[in-house]
Amino acid sequence: MDQKILSLAAERTADRLQKFLQTLKEDDLANLLQNQAVKGKAAGALLRAIFKGFPCSEEAGALRRLKIYSCCVQLLESGDLQKEVASEIIGLLMLEVHNFPGALLVELASEFVDAVKQGNLTNGKSLELLPIIFTSLATKKENLAYGKGELSGEECKKQLINTLCSGRWDHQYVIQLTSMFKDVPLTAEEVEIVVEKVLTMFSKLNLQEIPPLVYQLLVLSSKGSRKKVLEGIIAFFNKLDMQHSEEQSGDELLDFVTVPSGELRHVEGTIILHIVFAIKLDCELGRELLKLLKAGQQGDFGSNICPFSIALFLSVTRIQRFEEQVFDLLKSLVIKSFKDLQLLQGSKFLQDLVPHRCCVSTMILEVVKNSVHSWDHVTQGLVELGFILMDSYGPKKILDGKTIEASSGLSRMPNQHACKLGANILLETFKIHEMIRQEILEQVLNRVVTRGSSPITHFIDLLSDIIMYSPLVLQSCSSKVTETFDYLSFLPLQTVQGLMKAVQPLLKVSLSIRDSLILVLRKAMFARQLDARKSAVAGFLLLLKNFKVLGSLSSSQCSQSIGISQVHVDVHSRYNSVANETFCLEIMDSLRRCLGQQADVRLMLYEGFYDVLRRNSQLANSIMQTLLSQLKQFYEPEPDMLPPLKLEACILTQGDQISLQEPLDCLLCCIQHCLAWYKSRVMPLQQKEEEEEEGFYQDLDDMLESITSRMIKSELEDFELDKSADFSQSTGIGIKNNICAFLVMGVCEVLIEYNFSVSNFSKNKFEDVLSLFMCYKELSDILNEKAGKGKTKMANKTNDSFLSMKFVSDLLTALFRDSTQSHEESLSVLRSSNEFMRYAVSVALQKVQQLKEMGHVSGPDGKNPEKVFQNLCDITRVLLWRYTSIPTSVEESGKKEKGKSISLLCLEGLQKIFSVVQQFYQPKIHQFLRALDATDKEEEVEVSVTQRAAFQIRQFQRSLLNILSSQEEDFNSKEALLLVTVLSNLSKLLEPSSTQFVQMLSWTTKICKENSWEDASFCKGLMNLLFSLHVLCKSPVTLLRDLSQDIHGHLGDIDQDVEVEKTNHFAVVNLRTAAPTVCLLLLSQAEKVLEEVDWLITKLKGQVSQEIIPEEASSQATLPNHPIEKAIIIQLGTLLTFFHELVQTALPSGSCVDTLLKDLCKMYTILTALVRYYLQVCQHSRGIPKNMEKLVKLSGSHLTPLCYSFISYIQNKKSKSLKHTGEKKKEKTAAGPTAMARALRETKPIPNLIFAIEQYEKFLIHLSKRSKVNLMQHIKLSTSRDFKIKGNILDMVLQEDEDEDEEGTASEHEGQNKEPAKKKRKK
Repeated sequence: MDQKILSLAAERTADRLQKFLQTLKEDDLANLLQNQAVKGKAAGALLRAIFKGFPCSEEAGALRRLKIYSCCVQLLESGDLQKEVASEIIGLLMLEVHNFPGALLVELASEFVDAVKQGNLTNGKSLELLPIIFTSLATKKENLAYGKGELSGEECKKQLINTLCSGRWDHQYVIQLTSMFKDVPLTAEEVEIVVEKVLTMFSKLNLQEIPPLVYQLLVLSSKGSRKKVLEGIIAFFNKLDMQHSEEQSGDELLDFVTVPSGELRHVEGTIILHIVFAIKLDCELGRELLKLLKAGQQGDFGSNICPFSIALFLSVTRIQRFEEQVFDLLKSLVIKSFKDLQLLQGSKFLQDLVPHRCCVSTMILEVVKNSVHSWDHVTQGLVELGFILMDSYGPKKILDGKTIEASSGLSRMPNQHACKLGANILLETFKIHEMIRQEILEQVLNRVVTRGSSPITHFIDLLSDIIMYSPLVLQSCSSKVTETFDYLSFLPLQTVQGLMKAVQPLLKVSLSIRDSLILVLRKAMFARQLDARKSAVAGFLLLLKNFKVLGSLSSSQCSQSIGISQVHVDVHSRYNSVANETFCLEIMDSLRRCLGQQADVRLMLYEGFYDVLRRNSQLANSIMQTLLSQLKQFYEPEPDMLPPLKLEACILTQGDQISLQEPLDCLLCCIQHCLAWYKSRVMPLQQKEEEEEEGFYQDLDDMLESITSRMIKSELEDFELDKSADFSQSTGIGIKNNICAFLVMGVCEVLIEYNFSVSNFSKNKFEDVLSLFMCYKELSDILNEKAGKGKTKMANKTNDSFLSMKFVSDLLTALFRDSTQSHEESLSVLRSSNEFMRYAVSVALQKVQQLKEMGHVSGPDGKNPEKVFQNLCDITRVLLWRYTSIPTSVEESGKKEKGKSISLLCLEGLQKIFSVVQQFYQPKIHQFLRALDATDKEEEVEVSVTQRAAFQIRQFQRSLLNILSSQEEDFNSKEALLLVTVLSNLSKLLEPSSTQFVQMLSWTTKICKENSWEDASFCKGLMNLLFSLHVLCKSPVTLLRDLSQDIHGHLGDIDQDVEVEKTNHFAVVNLRTAAPTVCLLLLSQAEKVLEEVDWLITKLKGQVSQEIIPEEASSQATLPNHPIEKAIIIQLGTLLTFFHELVQTALPSGSCVDTLLKDLCKMYTILTALVRYYLQVCQHSRGIPKNMEKLVKLSGSHLTPLCYSFISYIQNKKSKSLKHTGEKKKEKTAAGPTAMARALRETKPIPNLIFAIEQYEKFLIHLSKRSKVNLMQHIKLSTSRDFKIKGNILDMVLQEDEDEDEEGTASEHEGQNKEPAKKKRKK
């Protein structure tokens, strides 16, 4: 039969074929086709013949064709056909589809849709037909019966697609169905339907099936709905990541984890690659991705910003056209995230409204962690982002060797966090990815070398962390490190020291690095630049510290421990130690040569020797001998010679230049500390050893004793430094005498410490100490007196004290706290001198100040944070006891002495210490407070930081109350201000939710309400404390309103006829303090509130713009914003009443008026922003709330009209003052223009304010139209821009004399803002 059909089909006409086929039954024909196809015999030819025999021009033929199609589809789905046969059949079926009439196409398509919905497909091969069917259907113009009505072909296709997408899809055909849609011409609406369906299928698929599906979806997205596709993919993986992290951190009983971590990350990596590939082909997709990033940055993060999307953004940076934009957006996203966090932490008002959300920094670090699963396409972006953050937000300027933050105090914290995040990204990436290590190290070293002028501490810290992580890994990059050493002599000293400290672990691992460093240092030793020689000394000292000689004491005070990886290195430690000895002695030889160089180089050497000795005790002999021979050059061996030191030899004269050659005081200081350490640590272990080694120690001791006794005997005349000597900085002799005087004072200090430490509380030694101090004091007084006379403060700048911090802490403890009976008599010698005790406390203050500025103190162990912290605790304990047990009032009533009393110095010290501890020792605050509590002996109950801080606060509160209750003439404002600062520092340690915090706030409020001291700085400190506490409890707007009423009451009204009733909420506000002190403080607080409100409005706008799409849901969608909207309106309403009071107040011209005008301008700008937000909201069905209407009404009645009268008040005041200055200085013609310029400068904010008011009114009109609510009924539109030139007034002005003419033009200039006629009437 098949042969017959084929032979008939070969004829020219199809008549016989048609007749023959009509005689066959449908089933026979179907069976025949099926058999032929299964056997793989000419099924294609047979099918062609059948189609020829059933032309679509006849209805019966078309119907028979439909049956054949159904039969073929079943055949294809059965899976019995060979691949080639199946392809041939599909090809033929595709070719013939367009011949079908529309109605049958609908039927054919419906069959397919039903098969998909009912899951009747077995292998989905036949789905290749569906796009052709849909395409043909869309071309049919006539109306077709569909369902109960008639639709055009295009509409039918839409309905069918809708039905298909609303049904259930078997998960194995999802990819095929998605792929099928890319060949169907779809409208934007249809694309959206399909995309939504595919996205809902994600969660039903196996993880491994998702990448190919995403690929198909991205291809489909070229037809539209790009944003939806991206959002859907990101949201899905964000959800998966969150589930995954919950499972990992959740219950251990969960035996099954839905997805293994590695598999999930690999799938995510593949999908990111697919998306990046799609963006390369379709730039529009990239633009949509950028829009998502921008939206996430402006409003809420939503699910757009998550670890997966950040990894995606970082991969997109490999596409050149998007690189810069993505990095800029990520950078601003990071800094905004930190700024938001800071804003939230500082305001309880915002914390209550906005839930805390995940920080971007944790997400980025999560990406670093995930990138271990071969996300190579992300790592490059991570490294670049790390460096961008470090470069952009690192410290910016250097001043006198100290790093200064370029930004103001507030923005400093976010910048520091962003820089730290950059460093963390690089460090973690370095740990995970071997491939990229070389590049990270190179980039860090390049920055260290090339940025000599800007601070690079953050890069050196990162380098140090990298090397500490694994010194052995870096051996492979040793060439880069040695190359960096070549630049050492050109780098600033600070950089060199940081770099050497960072690479120090490498020196122990790699001999080649060590050798190349030594070569560089030797060269630098003889360089022409002083800095290079200092760098060489610093480098050699570091080497001496770290290469231990055999037999050295193990040093518990090691300030830098080496990473664990160096365990591999010390295998041959015996050999190492022997080699180290030769190596160290060689370095000592090099260093001895430095003793003939400039004072700065010697100084470095003396400062470094003590540390070397402590870490490498076997070098004691060599170091002490070096110091001894150096001292002998300047020591008078004759026991009766006065003075005992050759000061002349310490000074170098070259022509007119006189400079210090030998810092003798530093040399003695170094000897004294080394000797003390040697006696306490090394000698106890040397009892049975040969004695000759100790010769140097005995010699040094004798010399120090001799110097002490002869210094005491010497008069100032012996040094040629008595009162008649010349100390001016302009003459050579004066400079020389200054240098000598400082040397003598330094030597006295060193000897004071030496004698105290060897005294063992003997009375004679203490008398020596006091005599040395008197010599020091005498010289110090002469210098201060001469400096005061010469009016040059040069000599008055105090040099750093030579006393070590440990000694200061011991001395203070002995002076104030030592009650041992046997020490009583000897200590009374020192205690009898008030001057000496004051000196001891002031040196402690100096040390704390140094710590605050530099982060470390001078002297031994000054760079060891542990030791410094311990000394700080001891000093604080003594100062606290001294201040609380002997109050200032008691002390001052006894003796009237010059300078501050000891108690006041103690308080100043405490204030500095509390701020330093919070700055440098934040994690140790608990330990610090415990150390202050004397009663505390290892108790069982754990006392919290808040409780301990509250205990200290109560002590200072008592002191402040005592001062406030004293008589007016006894009120010590300096002490009161210090106490307030101390209380502010301590109150930062209280937990805002604790009862102690609430007590502190109510106590401060009570003090402000009841005390009316007319002291501006005390008032300012107290008010600052009040606000800083208040914002952590609730918003300060009501406080602002009350205080503004007080100010209005005290200063009176701008209209002199109006009597203002005095409210007196806070006694601290009075005539002296109201303006400018309190007024400026309130305005700055109001600015902060406005900033918070502005932040909230921006947040709401971001949310609204994201919600615009689903219109029917919008009325419900914005409901959660109600509490935020309500809070914004209440804040602005209360601030409005605050400004309402201030614009009626007769404020003195100057800063108060300027700031008020600027803040009013901000107020109107933010009101405008709120109005614009409601304009956005009104695009949806929601109207504006009633309280918004009230706010607009309030602004119209209580603020705008008053603003205009306040402007007239300012201008009248200006014109009067101009007249006044004109009359006073008629003879001085220059007075006119300067007063004129000042007037112009001060009135500059006025036009800005008027513009802001008019903008506000303009948008109110828009909102009235859109919301159908008349918001303008309570607002009188401003008519204050009268630009008409009035002839009669112009004539009057021209007739006035020159001065008044000048003044007239000034007021005319401002007359653009107010009606000139009115103004003239006021004159």
